[in-house]
Amino acid sequence: MTIQNEVETYWNGEAQLYSDSIQKELGGFEKQAWLDLILEYAPRKERLDVLDIGCGPGFFTIILSQAGHHVLGIDCTENMLTCARRNAEQAGVKPQFRKMDSHKLELAPDSLDLIVCRNLTWTLHAPQAAYGEWLKVLRPGGRLLVFDANWNRHLVDDEMRAKRDADLREYEARGWGSPPRHVDWEESDRLSLLLPLTREWRPAWDLQALKAEGYSHAFSVENLSERVLDEKQQVLSRSTPMFMVCGQK
Repeated sequence: MTIQNEVETYWNGEAQLYSDSIQKELGGFEKQAWLDLILEYAPRKERLDVLDIGCGPGFFTIILSQAGHHVLGIDCTENMLTCARRNAEQAGVKPQFRKMDSHKLELAPDSLDLIVCRNLTWTLHAPQAAYGEWLKVLRPGGRLLVFDANWNRHLVDDEMRAKRDADLREYEARGWGSPPRHVDWEESDRLSLLLPLTREWRPAWDLQALKAEGYSHAFSVENLSERVLDEKQQVLSRSTPMFMVCGQK
């Protein structure tokens, strides 16, 4: 079994947990906060052609569709797409969804204004090659917005492990109970150690990769946690704050 097959199998098992999570976001402040953030950095166009890569249960796909944009959500796992279609129907929108490997886009060159992804790039087994693949489908002036964090750095970095442990203790100390976990935490850690971005410091790595792949302009915005995460999530991600990387064709 290839690492890609293993990743697909793992995320199929996590689909319902993540779907429950985005239902909370769709009903909270996060929905507007994320939409405002994305459109702040998106190309200025009334109706964008958007690709949501690794769409999972469909959060970005849904909120951008509700804002009037034409959105395609892709994911490598059938269970995530099943949840995404159901969530979109409940939200009253009809974006497209397709099963697709994020490393090999089956899309026409120069066909998109905006690519977005959240918590996806750390799962890629060839992230720099994927960035090159994504550049091909952007129109000139189109933008890529990557939202992610150094989620698994604690597996290879003692200092980060200590900071993460402190975050978990703080969460429990505030009376919020046990921190949320993956369905299969051990498998998550095992796969993370096989993936290259676990050992890279980001977003510095991403900026170098985007420039190497030919993006005309690349920049990052760090520590977005206060803007898009609730209080509990901010505590859990205190040592691994959410960042954004933007690349332009």
